[in-house]
Parts: sequence; C-alpha cells; structure tokens
Amino acid sequence: MCLIVFAWKLLPHCPLVLAANRDEFFVRPTQSATWWEDHPDVYAGRDLQAGGTWLGINRSGRFAALTNIRTGLTKPDDKRSRGELVANYLAGDIDPLDYLTQVRDTAHDYHGFNLVFGDADTMYWITNGEEVQFKPLEPGIYGLS
Repeated sequence: MCLIVFAWKLLPHCPLVLAANRDEFFVRPTQSATWWEDHPDVYAGRDLQAGGTWLGINRSGRFAALTNIRTGLTKPDDKRSRGELVANYLAGDIDPLDYLTQVRDTAHDYHGFNLVFGDADTMYWITNGEEVQFKPLEPGIYGLS
C-alpha cells in the first residue's frame, strides 16, 4: 500500500514536510530520485517501464505525489500510466487550477489514483475512485493511502 503523509503550510521555514512510501511490484524497474536529464528542473524517481513518477518536485517549487487505488480486480491494459500525471505536472508550467481541470477531464483514462499536487500557494487533491472527486487543500496535516 502506498502511503503519503504531509504537512503543508504549517511551518514558516518549511512549507512542505512529507513522508511517503512507494509500494509497487518488485519486478517493475525504477530509478532513484535524481534530476531528470530530459527535464532538468524535475527531481523525482522514475518508473523505467512507463516513464512517469510517483513523487517529485521541481526547481520552481511545484510538487506532486500519487497513490494507486487497488481494487483486486484484473485491470484492462487500455489505460494510461498514472505516473504521467505527476511527471506532466512537474515538467510543465500549467497553472495548478488549470491542471486540475485537465486531470478531471481525463481521469477515467487511468486506473484508480489519488493525486496531490500544487505549488507554494495552492495544493489540490483529486481522485478517480468510484467517481471523480477533487478539492483544494487548506494548510494542515494530511494522510493519503
């Protein structure tokens, strides 16, 4: 089970404090967190199978993290990689609210996910569990699994 716990905008000297684990199949190849060669402003681990990531930040302070929603059911292979949701946000410069709209409109193209993303000023959560839900996050402590 993937788990993300974070405090956002609670400490003046440290706007984001985060602890997370990635629970993925051991056979899925990954790269440890590093600056990406193809997007030098992105610092994240990388899924070497699909090219995305599950957690990262960029030099301008954009942050994104993802957990999977597992149902125990066989998944069709016609879905896009969830890791591109994080990678696209970190590598792009689209406004967080505009990105939320973009993800909302394409959420069913992916298997189940929880996505948290934002910058120094705004943070959003979106999921495509049983239905697409989203909301802006207020400063506070959050846990996501």
